[in-house]
Amino acid sequence: MTCCLAVLAVVFFAFDRPVRAAGDLGGGPPPKSSLDIPDQVEFAGTAIPLDRYDMRERYDREQTAFTYAYASTIVTIKRANLYFPIIEPILEQNGVPDDFKYLALLESNFNTRAYSSAKAAGFWQFMPETAKQYGLEVSNGIDERYHIEKSTEAACRYLKDAYDRFGDWPTVAASYNAGMQRISSEQAMQQADGFFDMLVFDETSRYVFRILAIKEILRHPQKYGFYIRREHLYPPIGFTEVTVTGPVESWAEFAKSHGITYAQLKDFNVWIRGNILENVDGKTYVVRIPRKEDLTFDAKKIKVYQKNWVTD
Repeated sequence: MTCCLAVLAVVFFAFDRPVRAAGDLGGGPPPKSSLDIPDQVEFAGTAIPLDRYDMRERYDREQTAFTYAYASTIVTIKRANLYFPIIEPILEQNGVPDDFKYLALLESNFNTRAYSSAKAAGFWQFMPETAKQYGLEVSNGIDERYHIEKSTEAACRYLKDAYDRFGDWPTVAASYNAGMQRISSEQAMQQADGFFDMLVFDETSRYVFRILAIKEILRHPQKYGFYIRREHLYPPIGFTEVTVTGPVESWAEFAKSHGITYAQLKDFNVWIRGNILENVDGKTYVVRIPRKEDLTFDAKKIKVYQKNWVTD
């Protein structure tokens, strides 16, 4: 896994030019203003005070970055409206704190095709070998790192393994970025109890505070100047399921036979890689076919995940 850097690129761009804040429409921080810092934040049931000098400064950096990365953060909220309802129940069923949905968001910005230069893929940015270790298929024809539900299940297994090792959820979050072994080694060498008392390299140091900051902003978006109308959110698209137990000679023909395009098939089944499926072992795959009536935008179908995300 690796931290998604796409948001940072937008952040630096946003700092280099004046941008009219959504908050100018009524409340929220105006452009270039400094932000109040909470006395404490919470992650996975752990209260995290921000009165220590380094904790305060590290949090402030990330809160400011997300607040002034207007374009990226607005898209993040819109995507969260679609994908939080999918991820949340899986975390709950596996006994993983709900706050780890923010980790998935940070990893990929909920880009369904997220792929890093280090070859990490999917919402949870699994590396190929780690994905296989946690039960995901990664082959020429199938890559389940892109399967939202299956990759979330795999991430839960990883996170619970990390919790068994560290017994502390913020440290678990750090290990998702740096790796369990590296965090264990640093913890032992530094004789530190947990992540917040450790000196780690900059990416991991920022990583956990970025999770804390984006959680705070998504819980109180208008406080930070983000105003979104209900009709601007993305509506969910319903689908039917088709079971495949043998080879598929042409996914294009398969799509056509079900009344959709090849592109639409791949949009709703990003885990399908390539143009054919050999499936010599006769595995069972469930393919989603989007409903035609949902492919055209209809604001009436929009469901609002968090009411205070919208202004009307």
